[in-house]
Amino acid sequence: MIEKNVRINARKLMAEHGLYPKKNLGQNFLIDAHVLDKIVTAAGLASNDFVIEVGPGLGVLTAELAQAANKVCTIEIDTQLADILCDTVPSNVEIINRDILKTDLGEIIAQSGFSSAKMVANLPYYITTPIIFAVLENNLPVDTMVVMVQKEVADRMLASPSSKAYGLLTLSIAYYGKASLVANVPPNCFFPRPDVHSAVVKIEVSNQVRNNIKRETFFAITKAAFANRRKTLQNCLASSVELNLTKDTAAELIAAAGLPESVRGEALAFEDFVRLANKMSIKN
Repeated sequence: MIEKNVRINARKLMAEHGLYPKKNLGQNFLIDAHVLDKIVTAAGLASNDFVIEVGPGLGVLTAELAQAANKVCTIEIDTQLADILCDTVPSNVEIINRDILKTDLGEIIAQSGFSSAKMVANLPYYITTPIIFAVLENNLPVDTMVVMVQKEVADRMLASPSSKAYGLLTLSIAYYGKASLVANVPPNCFFPRPDVHSAVVKIEVSNQVRNNIKRETFFAITKAAFANRRKTLQNCLASSVELNLTKDTAAELIAAAGLPESVRGEALAFEDFVRLANKMSIKN
């Protein structure tokens, strides 16, 4: 159980080392014990797990991950913080002082001796989505991701059809796995306080959909469907240069998938897009 005075200890640790949050690195340190507990629980760690932690900050979460897992590899771009971690984290933690955007995660996993990994990330928000999709699109052996994101991004990941937040991000995440909300996180859970609300999202990565439909087909259809929300799905598909469909062919595809003729893309569930992609693949 994470100690309840984490907030005080975080401030004290920074003061002891003469540190201050760096705005250019998007540093907002999570200092709420209850949220940290929820992250650890959501990761569902076992004693034989390998964890990649991104953005460890002051190492409060790192210590808890190390206690639950077999090994933790933590990646921190800030040299000062990396130096502190070297003196404070358990022996089963490897610290890599590097920019995550310039780090080969596949190589780290391959050299770890483990067949797969779990990722825990409290990233600066301007690189959260690129990192998530760097893992997903490159088919890295990461089976679970627990990530802190801006609440607006979490809403888009978890949105329902016909809602304003529903769109390409929702469907992209669903293509690679199942996303669920772990916790909503208000600004007062960080030091310093960010200007936005946050959320922790868990993504359970799965190959089930990817093994059954072509990635290019699925994303060409979803991209076309949301190119213009005011248009019907038929018109959107027929307008796509990538799909190269006539209006009649688009109508046939929609009918074959069992969808209403005048339906709009924003009203379709993920499963509807899967059926469309399957019908498209058969037709081709």
